[in-house]
Amino acid sequence: MAHDIKICGLKTDEALAAALAGGASHVGFIFFAKSPRYVDPAEAGRLREAARGKAKAVAVTVDASDAFLDEIVAKMSPEMLQLHGSETPERVVEVKARYGLPVMKALSVSEAADIERIKPFIGIADRFLFDAKPPKGSELPGGNGIAFDWRILAGLDAGVDYMLSGGLNAANIGDALQLANPPGIDISSGVESVPGVKEPALIEQFFRAVRAARDNRAA
Repeated sequence: MAHDIKICGLKTDEALAAALAGGASHVGFIFFAKSPRYVDPAEAGRLREAARGKAKAVAVTVDASDAFLDEIVAKMSPEMLQLHGSETPERVVEVKARYGLPVMKALSVSEAADIERIKPFIGIADRFLFDAKPPKGSELPGGNGIAFDWRILAGLDAGVDYMLSGGLNAANIGDALQLANPPGIDISSGVESVPGVKEPALIEQFFRAVRAARDNRAA
């Protein structure tokens, strides 16, 4: 099975080039000021040009206002919006109607009961992203480098389209694919040398690990 792969939190030409060279299906740009991965909408617009026709550009926001979303859409031209805050199903409907773009809704997970939270969004969100719940005191809803028990996802309906996120890296992606076999995977801190600094060599290493895991499953 081929998996969609999103490299998220990109800020430099070099990291973006490594993501595209590795075969990323999605590239993510973060518009949350408290994140070390924050990028200005205009700069994201410049960067995403290299991905046109190669990977889908995703704008990641956290409870963003209409005014900020307007600016992001105008300056970056994303192909998908990722809502990574406390957005309600009603807010997802509003955003989809306003911009005519598919929406991926992120949900934090730490136990099986958390998966139930997708129910009000089914038929509304185009895709889900399951991320580990942030540690106590963290100001970041994602990108914290921690994982959750991937076996929780075994209870999902087979028709739920999602990306797995949270604490993924080259060392554990094989286990993640074996236990959850997600339709898509999303990585950010797992390919960084320090928070917010993507390392092209680590991106390349991650893609090699994914290919190796796929080959092992096929064998």
